Amino acid sequence: MARNVLGSDLELCSTDPLTGFYRDGCCNTGAEDRGIHTVCTLLTDEFLAFSKSRGNDLSTPQPGFGFPGLKPGDRWCLCAERWQEALEAGAAPEVVLASTHASTLEWVSLEDLRRHAVR
Repeated sequence: MARNVLGSDLELCSTDPLTGFYRDGCCNTGAEDRGIHTVCTLLTDEFLAFSKSRGNDLSTPQPGFGFPGLKPGDRWCLCAERWQEALEAGAAPEVVLASTHASTLEWVSLEDLRRHAVR
């Protein structure tokens, strides 16, 4: 079983909407996941606008790809580098630590993740 950033078993991030690189509800990763979709987040208007401004519109539905479009309050597995970029821009969404894959720590500090943990 995969581990989370706290060192325990990786927990489910979301099944509604269904998230994860493998669309298994978890922020699992593997060799084919070039985006490193490992950070389980609680999305905000601010982050969705930030992501759209960077060319990744997560709020518009894409039915042809089975993508419902995301809204504030949804949990979603973000790319570790995108989360770090949002952090540096002051737009990082909160993080669900128990559902954030341990490999995230190659890109983001545990201290930063803890400061943005869902309370």
